[in-house]
Amino acid sequence: MIFIQNDNFYQQKIIDEIKSSNSKIGALVTFTGYVRDFHTESNEECSHLEIQHYEGMTNKALMNIEESAHNRWSLIETKIIHRVGIIKLNEPIVFIAVASKHRDNAFEACRFIIDHLKTQAPFWKKEVSNNYSFWVEQKESDLVKVK
Repeated sequence: MIFIQNDNFYQQKIIDEIKSSNSKIGALVTFTGYVRDFHTESNEECSHLEIQHYEGMTNKALMNIEESAHNRWSLIETKIIHRVGIIKLNEPIVFIAVASKHRDNAFEACRFIIDHLKTQAPFWKKEVSNNYSFWVEQKESDLVKVK
């Protein structure tokens, strides 16, 4: 399942929902990404990120990533939550949960999903402080992970 939303989310609530949904789950691997202080353009602390997306394109990209993970590994359930809008320092941006019978499938699929999300999903991030703002560039190191 895919959710793109402005509102914050609560990881433990999602984990509890997944665990209670299927008694065959043997492994549940999660990833949470947070807004961090980038300090890339100045020595001034980042106050927040502004994340934008194009809804139709983004939903399709995330569905394709999720479907690819299900095709490659034996998975019971996946959840991808990505926030958009203004997200403050230390707040969560993205959450991925992957449930399977076995841990290897869950670990590998979770890593696959976040690596492909970072390179293939059309999200645009602007770092903002009191005196500057700039669009965050995609990292070459992220692109190498999906080749």
